[in-house]
Amino acid sequence: MDRIARLQCAGGISAAVAALLIPATAWAQDAAPAAAAAPPTPDTGDTAWMLVSSALVLLMTPGLALFYGGMARSKNILNMLMQSFAAMAIVTLVWVIAGYSVAFAPGNDFFGNASYMGLGDVGQGVFTLNGVSTTIPHQVFMIYQMMFAIITPALISGAIAERMKFGAYVVFIAAWSLLVYSPLAHMVWGEGGYLLKLGALDFAGGTVVHISSGISALVLAIMLGKRRLAPSEDVRPHNLPMTLIGTGLLWFGWFGFNAGSATASNGLAGSAFVVTHVAAATAALVWILIEWVTIKKPTALGFATGAVAGLVAITPASGFVSPISAIAIGFGVSCVSYVAIKMKSRLGYDDTLDVFGVHCIGGIWGALATGLFADKAVNAAVANNGLLLGGGGTLLGKQFIGVLVALAMGGIGTLVIAGIIKAVSGIRASTEDEEVGLDVSQHGEEGYHGGTSDTATLTGFGMASHGGSPVSSGAPSTAAPSAT
Repeated sequence: MDRIARLQCAGGISAAVAALLIPATAWAQDAAPAAAAAPPTPDTGDTAWMLVSSALVLLMTPGLALFYGGMARSKNILNMLMQSFAAMAIVTLVWVIAGYSVAFAPGNDFFGNASYMGLGDVGQGVFTLNGVSTTIPHQVFMIYQMMFAIITPALISGAIAERMKFGAYVVFIAAWSLLVYSPLAHMVWGEGGYLLKLGALDFAGGTVVHISSGISALVLAIMLGKRRLAPSEDVRPHNLPMTLIGTGLLWFGWFGFNAGSATASNGLAGSAFVVTHVAAATAALVWILIEWVTIKKPTALGFATGAVAGLVAITPASGFVSPISAIAIGFGVSCVSYVAIKMKSRLGYDDTLDVFGVHCIGGIWGALATGLFADKAVNAAVANNGLLLGGGGTLLGKQFIGVLVALAMGGIGTLVIAGIIKAVSGIRASTEDEEVGLDVSQHGEEGYHGGTSDTATLTGFGMASHGGSPVSSGAPSTAAPSAT
């Protein structure tokens, strides 16, 4: 009887335990879907690629400094370098405080709201942009876009080289970054942006970066007026090897600029990488072939200019076109930009280092070429193939609207901002400051001590394809500047 009682007791305990385990098991099964619905974590491969791309794009700004610096005269080399490096510091703070929120926070057609001011709500988790969940931390996307915001106003410095007050330049790029760049970035890429909803395509910044900075450079150059130059003054580049080194750094960094715009380490990033290189190589080769025909000499400066023009033109199309289309884009940009630069001396404006001819004209060609060559087979985001791929003219028309918006934003914005600065403090360096050089007059330093003078060892061939001036004007001008 005792044994039977013990067995009955054990059976009761087992039943009780089973009764406890069954609900627990059921609870665990119910909890499994909840665990599956946990917030997604960033993809480590995509995050690593975007961090590398951010660093590559940042490197482009020092590369730009060398590219421009080599084309300036030696007495202005530090000022040229400082204009790019200052942008790295100034635009960083503008972007953190307000620029990123204006560009990428949810908002209306033209501006984001204030939710990302001071990087509020910009954290380490993935986020949703334009209804699509990303695979990278929000902070990583923010810092990547910051590098675009940095180099864009720095591009303008090439047009106003050797004659703008450094203080005026600092105020101008801070205001321009917030009031021109950030709203335009919102319209093209941001939540609810006008051009995004329209269906205009800009993969990596043809309108946002190049057209806007190029037209702004032209407006500011005209407002400043021509450099004060003696009739016999030599204005050829003082250090073309420096310019070529800058070209190499720009070319290298541009892979982050274009391929990084896929925001993932995937096939689209690889495609953008390939067409970026192909377009740059094509444009550089075509440019020196044009020189070989017209001036009988393929120049180093021509190669550098062509390569950058090719990189500019492929930027808006890089995520949408095939390598064969990239060859056509690179070929076309060298033709249109070469003609634009040759026209500069006839039109009489002093865009010192040809920002308008390379970036604005090249950017316009690239934006419109996207409407010619965009291919659904490359990117499913293409709603209609380009005109030359049988998609009709719908996309080309949208691209044209995007070009007009970028021209209006950059041109009018620059006119207003520079006009206010001119009225308050002036924007033009004095005659004495220009004569001694902006290195000494604006920074109290010299780039070279006891080095080669501007005229001692220059060969002259480097300027032939640019009309005979720092990059393309004709005979040096002695006309008084229009801005003081």
